[in-house]
Amino acid sequence: MSETIGFIGLGNLGLPLASNLLNAGYALRVYNRTASKAEPLVREGAQQVSRPVDAVTSGGIVVTILWGDASVESIVTSDGFLEQLGPGGIHLAMSTISPEMAKKLAAMHAQHGSVYVEAPIFGGSEAAVAQQLWIPFAGPQIAKERVRPLLKAMGGQGIVDFGEEVGAATLVKLVGNFLIVSAGHSLREALSMAENNGVDPKAVLDMLTTAPTLFPAPIYQRHGKRIVENTKAAPFGQNKIPLKDIDLFKTTAQQVESPTPVASLLSDLMRGNEGRA
Repeated sequence: MSETIGFIGLGNLGLPLASNLLNAGYALRVYNRTASKAEPLVREGAQQVSRPVDAVTSGGIVVTILWGDASVESIVTSDGFLEQLGPGGIHLAMSTISPEMAKKLAAMHAQHGSVYVEAPIFGGSEAAVAQQLWIPFAGPQIAKERVRPLLKAMGGQGIVDFGEEVGAATLVKLVGNFLIVSAGHSLREALSMAENNGVDPKAVLDMLTTAPTLFPAPIYQRHGKRIVENTKAAPFGQNKIPLKDIDLFKTTAQQVESPTPVASLLSDLMRGNEGRA
């Protein structure tokens, strides 16, 4: 590949995504706040830079996968980022943030002649390695056509176009994460009830999640397998991402006066678990 891609954010998911791009033949400039996390990629041939702006090529493509609204906005507004990206440049944003922030960032890019494409991810690091990610994306059509090969190279087995209105793909991500968190907590409650009544929770899970029975879905199978190992543990352990995303779902829903009784309950449950950790 002749084009050098900027890649910012090398956490649990960012690292395998970047590695997949290198394996597909792309040249990378990588940045991470904790510089040592870039070492595996440098060994694979990536160029490590010391500032976010140094990962950006004029008119090129820069990928970000960061924690949330504040972290993405901080990168975009850092010294020289938008100016360096400039006309024809594309920011491929893969973080789970609020639709409101996505629209704000898209407007900031437009003022500098660059384009913001949102492409949040369904799937964790193992799914990235296995090339089994599902990715909704939204933004200007020409820009989406340019980044689609990157999404496939990063591990996208399903890349679903949600139109040109930025915010739509982010909304899909929040909806999906709400359903995932709902499933996790429901599974823990159900399997714990079975175990407390003397029924093997693994046998319950195997029956209900094996096709063609009721719930032969990866989310029930994967989370269920972990839950049966300890039905008393919090469904997502010490991971703070589910609470962040449920709160984003609630805020987005409340902005259009959409009721959130289940999301509110989940938020309370997770805050209670956090307090006991």
